[in-house]
Amino acid sequence: MADNYAHMVATTGMGDIRRHPWLKASIDVFADAVRGLGPVLDVGCGPGTVTAYLAERGIDVSGVDLSPRMIENARRLHPECRFSVSSVTDLDLEAASLGGVLGWWSLFNLPRAILPQVLAMFARALKPGGHFITGTHVGDGDMVRTEAYGGVPVRWTTHRWLPEQFAELIEQAGLRPVAELRLPPNEHSGPSVVIMAERPA
Repeated sequence: MADNYAHMVATTGMGDIRRHPWLKASIDVFADAVRGLGPVLDVGCGPGTVTAYLAERGIDVSGVDLSPRMIENARRLHPECRFSVSSVTDLDLEAASLGGVLGWWSLFNLPRAILPQVLAMFARALKPGGHFITGTHVGDGDMVRTEAYGGVPVRWTTHRWLPEQFAELIEQAGLRPVAELRLPPNEHSGPSVVIMAERPA
């Protein structure tokens, strides 16, 4: 489905944050917060849309994604950016090595027992004063999908979180939530939340 997704992003603007003012504002605030702090990692970068947007704003950013085909698309669409294939659970991040981490609608497939470990890894990897930003689907329980992005057969589970639950997980990982944006359903998905958090100095 990587090719279908990349095509939909390119032709419909679905993943182009410039067309979504509140999401763009969130990423702009994140960019300002991490500027000059060190490298930024976009985890689950997909076809690299947000990675490239941050790079255009002068951020030292790279993207990783589990899907080799997504990374092929990212490199094709944004040859000026750095991308690599990796699972979030296989990342070997040095302590206090990053100025920022994004989990931009890329963490909701992680099993509930795994997510706290991943968030704790992000917290350790951030420099004091570094920031983490994430967006995810809001709701109770899990939702199994059997098709996506133009009717492509898939099987994945979307783990939905209530905003207060998600914020608590982030705080338990060692980060301090500093902003929360709740968004109503739209033509592409149900309700969602964006949370930005900081590693305390």
